[in-house]
Amino acid sequence: MNVLEELFTLQDAAYGDFQAKLTPGIEREFFIGVRVPECRKLAKRLIKEPEINEFLKEVPHKYYDENMLHGLLLSEMKNFDECISAVDKFLPYVDNWAVCDIMSPKVFKKNKEALLKKIKEWSKSKETYTCRFGLEMLMSHFLDEDFKAEYLEIAASVHSEEYYVQMMIAWFFATALAKQWNATIKYVEENRLDEWCHNKTIQKARESYRITPEQKEYLKSLKR
Repeated sequence: MNVLEELFTLQDAAYGDFQAKLTPGIEREFFIGVRVPECRKLAKRLIKEPEINEFLKEVPHKYYDENMLHGLLLSEMKNFDECISAVDKFLPYVDNWAVCDIMSPKVFKKNKEALLKKIKEWSKSKETYTCRFGLEMLMSHFLDEDFKAEYLEIAASVHSEEYYVQMMIAWFFATALAKQWNATIKYVEENRLDEWCHNKTIQKARESYRITPEQKEYLKSLKR
């Protein structure tokens, strides 16, 4: 199996141009130009092939699209422990927001207790995209029926100068305001977040259709 050949058969050069503009820090030559739905279909097919494990071991990859496929393959893994191990091996090689955010392993939903332990570990990382991934998993899995107010502290305790971490903190708290207003608003009222994250949280929450007009006006009054 030649995964790179599979990716090049799906190449859309114009899409590669577009994707390169959205992904700072990576030169255009490293984009094949595979659209995400096509990459997702490929991942669902290849995950059934035993040889795909060889591809997952071949890091770092050369192309952005290989990394996207890698993230999507991890999302399809069925065994929780194997998935966590594979994610831990891949995270040090994640160098952009798109690859980080494409990873959403389905098996995480069935292993919340063990996942929370890993989230606490990832979110403390000094590596930008390891930290971002941890916060994103916290947002994805622990703001609904499994929510506890103490989980907000995991995100609030992260202090970073990295833009893509700060954006995730703001995204997390804006989502938390929409889903768990009463517990979350205290973090804004008490200025618990760094100033940039505080103001970006308010901006993103006020852009959300899940926040009421009254809540939006109140948030506006809390801007620093």
